[in-house]
Amino acid sequence: GGSQTVDVNNANVRVYLKMPGMYPGAAGKLAANGPYKSVADVYNIPGLTAKEKEVIKKYESRFVALPPSADYVIDRINNGLYR
Repeated sequence: GGSQTVDVNNANVRVYLKMPGMYPGAAGKLAANGPYKSVADVYNIPGLTAKEKEVIKKYESRFVALPPSADYVIDRINNGLYR
């Protein structure tokens, strides 16, 4: 289930489980370092390895960068999971 498109500014790490290779490394860094002005900004994450960049590139066409919601800015790792 779920959408094929992932908003890198409003997605928690769990959405990346459906993308082999993304979780936990690249997914955790994506979730922890937003918000991003554009999808291209994700390649500027400090500490991103070459392998993580490769796997992000593989799925890049599925990513969008929409304005972050307030809930997500407050808790971007597990937004809403404990409510």
